[in-house]
Amino acid sequence: MHLSDNPATPAAATVSEWIRHAPKAVLHDHLDGGLRAATIVELARECGYTALPTEDPAALAVWFRDAADSGSLERYLETFAHTCAVMQTREALTRIAAECAEDLAADGVVYAEIRYAPEQHLEGGLTLDEVVEAVNDGFREGERRSGGRITVRTLLTGMRHTDRSLEIARLTVAHRDKGVAGFDIAGGEIGNPPARHLPAFQHLKQENCHFTIHAGEAVGAESIHEAVQVCGTERIGHGVRITDDIAEDGTLGRLASYVRDNRIALEVCPTSNLQTGAAKDYASHPIDELRRLGFRITLNTDNRLVSGTTMSEEFQHMVDAFGYGPEVFEEFTVAALEAAFLPRPARPRLGDQGAPPRVPGRRARGV
Repeated sequence: MHLSDNPATPAAATVSEWIRHAPKAVLHDHLDGGLRAATIVELARECGYTALPTEDPAALAVWFRDAADSGSLERYLETFAHTCAVMQTREALTRIAAECAEDLAADGVVYAEIRYAPEQHLEGGLTLDEVVEAVNDGFREGERRSGGRITVRTLLTGMRHTDRSLEIARLTVAHRDKGVAGFDIAGGEIGNPPARHLPAFQHLKQENCHFTIHAGEAVGAESIHEAVQVCGTERIGHGVRITDDIAEDGTLGRLASYVRDNRIALEVCPTSNLQTGAAKDYASHPIDELRRLGFRITLNTDNRLVSGTTMSEEFQHMVDAFGYGPEVFEEFTVAALEAAFLPRPARPRLGDQGAPPRVPGRRARGV
C-alpha cells in the first residue's frame, strides 16, 4: 500500500516525524564516509593535516556533497583521502566511532553494521589489530552514550586494488567474537573483479565467517554473478545493476532469479547511487522495481557525510519518489535484520526499542 492509497494519510510533516522516530537498521555504512565535518576540522588541526579545502565545518560538509555529485564512482572515492588522513591515531578512531554510534542512534537506528578498511589507518604507526581495537572501543562507548538504544558491529573491508584481502580476512576471523561481524571487499570495481580476492573468501568460508561484496554498482551483472557464484557472497553491496538481467517486461534472467529466490540481500544506497551514476534520479531508481519483483531489499546510507544523508532522509526520498508508507519501511528494516551478520538470538527486536509514533490511518505490525 502507498501513502496515496489511504484517505487518512497524514500530512507530510507527520510522516517525516514518524520516519525520524521509527526504529531502523543499516547494513551498508562506511565509517570513513560518515564523520562529522567539525570533527574532521578539529582532527586535521591536531595532526597537522593542511590539505582540507576549507576549515569551516558547514562549508566543508557542502564541499564533500558537491564533490561526490559528479556521477563518477572514481571521483566519489577521491573524497576519502581527506577523511582517512585524520583517522590515523587510536584516539581519532575511537572518537569517530563513538560519534558515529551517537549520530545513528539519534536518527533512530537500532542496529548498524559499519564497515571500514583497517589497512587505510596505519600511517600513524598503529597495527591492524590496534586499529580494530580502537574502533571497537569507540563503538562500545557510543552505545553507552546512546543509553543502549543502538547495537553496532563492524565489517572489516579489504580493498579491491591491493593485495591484503587475505590478511584482512584473517583479521576478521581473529576479531569476530570482539565486535566484528564479518568481511567486505570494496573500492573501484572497474578492473578489480571480486574473484581476484578468492583466497580471502575461501578462508572466510572455511572459518564459517560472514562476508559481503560490493558488486553491481559501477560494473554490470557479470560483477554480481562473480560475487555470488564464484566467491559465494551472502549479501551484495549495492547490487542495483542486477537490472541488467531483467527484461523490460519484468522477466528475470537466470542470475536475477537466483539472487531473488535465494534471498540474497541487496544493500541498496539510493543517494550514493545517484552520485556515482548508477541511477539518474530517485524516481527512476531501480529499488522500486526490484522490491515489486520480490528481491530482498535493505535501505542504506553508504556514506552519510559524503552523500549528505541519513537513514531518515533515505526513507523520505522513498516517500517522495514512490509514495511508500510505514509498512514498506518496516519491510526494509525486517529484511535488514534478517540479513544481519549477527546471531539470531542477539538481533534486536523493533518492539524492544520503544514503539515509534503510529501514523494515523496506518496499521502497525510487530516484528
